[in-house]
Amino acid sequence: MAITRSTLEFERLSENHIAQLMPIELDAYPEPWTARMFRDETRNARSHFVVARLEGVLTGYGGFWLVLDEAHITSVTIKLDARGQGYGRELFEYLLDIAREAGSRIATLEVRDSNMPAQNLYRSIGFKQVGIRKGYYPKSGEDAIVMSARL
Repeated sequence: MAITRSTLEFERLSENHIAQLMPIELDAYPEPWTARMFRDETRNARSHFVVARLEGVLTGYGGFWLVLDEAHITSVTIKLDARGQGYGRELFEYLLDIAREAGSRIATLEVRDSNMPAQNLYRSIGFKQVGIRKGYYPKSGEDAIVMSARL
């Protein structure tokens, strides 16, 4: 069942979505997830992963793992030509709403040190930097900023 919220339509990730989202993933990240990693999300009982469609077109995706009362955000991705229009915020807020409904009291995530647009989005929603993971991204050796917020 799809849920509609203002402009994006959300539905739970299924294996049928993976071929459509892989080009977005490959464009968006220097160290992209593999199709197998997305497949694993469809089978992981702790995973709450959704795709977002705009007028029927897969425009983004994101998810989190629910571990006790913590939602660990694993991905928030909008295709390149749809960025800067508020869809990332809409997707992120939708994930946080799902997390609250599932009983999360805190949300955490890692974001590339160089990804200032994402960091600014997270800060605008109330996330604060709580740490740094040195050399977190294996190919580039780039640090990850650890952020957290109470839900």
